[in-house]
Amino acid sequence: MSHRGSVISTLTRSFVVSLAVAVALLGAAAPVWARSTPPSTSPSTTGNDISYPQCGKSFPTGQAFGIVGVNGGLANTPNPCLGEYKGGPATSELYWASGSSGSPKLPQVALYVNTADPGPVPGVTDWPTTGTNADGSCNGSDSPACAWQYGWNRAIQDMAWLVAAATPMPGVANTASAYRWWLDVETANSWETGSSGLANNVADLQGMVAAFTAQGAAVGIYSTTYQWGQITGGSTAGNLPGLTGLNDWIPGARSLSAAKSNCALTGFTGPVTITQWFGKPYDGDWAC
Repeated sequence: MSHRGSVISTLTRSFVVSLAVAVALLGAAAPVWARSTPPSTSPSTTGNDISYPQCGKSFPTGQAFGIVGVNGGLANTPNPCLGEYKGGPATSELYWASGSSGSPKLPQVALYVNTADPGPVPGVTDWPTTGTNADGSCNGSDSPACAWQYGWNRAIQDMAWLVAAATPMPGVANTASAYRWWLDVETANSWETGSSGLANNVADLQGMVAAFTAQGAAVGIYSTTYQWGQITGGSTAGNLPGLTGLNDWIPGARSLSAAKSNCALTGFTGPVTITQWFGKPYDGDWAC
């Protein structure tokens, strides 16, 4: 639509202001940041991802890259140990990831965020009631415009949480553009159903991608072909503006060898860049 550029520009300015406020609220106290164990220096294509379930626990070691969850299991809640947790600086998952040894294929640190489109149902207090965007004007209804705005708002909040967590840490980037952001698209979260619901889900994800890319950040999709199909309709995934061509991170393997084999799978939005296997006590990730 003709107004899209001006709308995103205005929302971007609002985001910059909100980030400045977030930074100002951090306070003046500066912790002492130190790593207890130096990271491995061996080049590798194997990494790990962790999030709120690992809060207060030991983290993986020797990973080439680390992917950290920004949320606390829901799209509108923060991961309490993205930044400094109760035990001190060493409990920050973002700080842990920044100590990764490095991979020839991927950066040391990436982030992933939960996604959802609950719609304006009872109990959803953060459903937007205003906003003009690429899908029109939001008035609080169950519409693509409001779903787009909901996705945009969630991404803005995610980036503000990143800024607040990273700013106190020396050597850790505190700008959204420094990271690839993976959108975790899974049926376990709240999504609308039916043909109009699937359209709203797509708009929600488009709004999130628009917010991240407006800040210069790269975006990818974490999902499976089945879940992507259930949430977006799947068959039209190759023709979804803003989503087509995004790199994919695919879970489901039970071993490293199976994860390597999954690199040959066809992605649902774009090329398969990372595959995940379920391990104990941590998930492992392979850079394709």
